[in-house]
Amino acid sequence: MEKVYIFDTTLRDGEQSCGVSLSIKEKLDIARQLANLGVDIIEAGFPIASHGDFEAVQAIAEEIDGPVIAGLARVLPEDIERAASAIKPAKRRRLHIFLATSKIHMDYKLKKSKEEILKMAVEGVKLAKSFTDDVEFSPEDASRTEKSFLYEVLEATISAGATTVNIPDTVGYAMPAEFGTLIADIKRAVKNIGKAIISVHCHNDLGMAVANSLSAVMNGARQVECTMNGIGERAGNASLDEIVMAIKIRPDLFQLFTEVNTQHIYKTSKMVSGYTGMVVQPNKAVVGSNALAHSSGIHQDGFLKERTTYEIMRPEDIGLAESKIVLTKLSGRHALKKRLQDLGFSLTDEELSCAFKAFKELADKKKEIFDADIQALIEDEVHIPPERFKLDYLYVSCGTGTIPTATIRIKDGERLVQEVAWGNGPIDAIYLAIDKAIGISSKLKDYSVSALTGEKEAIGEVVVRIERGVKEITGRGISTDIIEASAKAYLSAINRSVQNQGF
Repeated sequence: MEKVYIFDTTLRDGEQSCGVSLSIKEKLDIARQLANLGVDIIEAGFPIASHGDFEAVQAIAEEIDGPVIAGLARVLPEDIERAASAIKPAKRRRLHIFLATSKIHMDYKLKKSKEEILKMAVEGVKLAKSFTDDVEFSPEDASRTEKSFLYEVLEATISAGATTVNIPDTVGYAMPAEFGTLIADIKRAVKNIGKAIISVHCHNDLGMAVANSLSAVMNGARQVECTMNGIGERAGNASLDEIVMAIKIRPDLFQLFTEVNTQHIYKTSKMVSGYTGMVVQPNKAVVGSNALAHSSGIHQDGFLKERTTYEIMRPEDIGLAESKIVLTKLSGRHALKKRLQDLGFSLTDEELSCAFKAFKELADKKKEIFDADIQALIEDEVHIPPERFKLDYLYVSCGTGTIPTATIRIKDGERLVQEVAWGNGPIDAIYLAIDKAIGISSKLKDYSVSALTGEKEAIGEVVVRIERGVKEITGRGISTDIIEASAKAYLSAINRSVQNQGF
């Protein structure tokens, strides 16, 4: 199988994302991690752009060992000399120079003829070649360039010494079949193409960057320029993680390989996201938080029986410990049972049915059920002492300028008892109404409320301590509604008291 070279431009094109500005230290950290990841080339920056960019490229060239360190330059002599100076300390270095070749760029941006463009491209490559043997030339906006002229420029720059020719889809204009055909046509029409590696650099304006890159690879491109998480100008670049994993997962189709250590993908993704502030969308392929998560009951059941039913890549392949079963209202009994087993609970079928019912009721109120929620459910709904008094209905009215009032209905065996009471606050009113309904009174000694998890929809846990006679009894209640949790906690303490002391 042939190798596909991975040219990472996170530190150059990726930093051109709106709102991104990396410090030299941050760039060095990312470069170290890219070296750990095993990319072949790191495009460290655009040295002529600023003094800071020059220093960052130079620092990376001095420190990073392993990958080729590339600096970007226009074909202008001052650009090339500046870039050459920045990458000079690198053990392996490359000058990457570019010049637009499409009619729209030549007419409106450069205002130059084909003859002038061809001359500038050749002279730029020759100058770059005087600094390093490894020279890459990019005809900017190649996908919108007249084919005959593109072939002429590529042939001339290869003759001048370019060892890599990069075909950019600069504005994400191409479609996969079209772009693949362009690469095949270049291989056929450019006479000396065998002396250079064909590279591609695709943008994602129409969401085709990865598809275009892979189509190019299937048609003979052997270097892909990409960024971690797909960051970059406008809608971004081809995503490194998606390119690499597609080639890894489908050797039957590509019959190619990369030398990327995929177990560093997730770690690199998190670092780049953290330093750039570019949040990875949850449903992004490979590295999104949902990419290896399952919430549908049907999917969870199939996955738990055989992973490959709903997963085509292993989490450990990208550096994750395991896939994620997300418990939601769509989850089934199998997923809940598995999570309960993981948490150390062994339930009978009857207890599981009780837990599943409570789980579904809670899941209708929360987007995601966490381990702490499940543990609380088991303690509150399954592992509970026999209850004499059960909460059947609760209504509370309170607010500024009103008297807090609680209406409560308690089930005592087959009998329903309803009472109303008012108090100093909503909790006081609830507890007085409960006392009236059950015909006994208790003294509240302690009351505390806390959230079991951190999100806004978190389950609230209320713990109370009551005094009845000479004994103090603790009760606990949970609910997404802390008013309801407060009533449950008080009833829990009373039920424990009744069980221990009788009515």
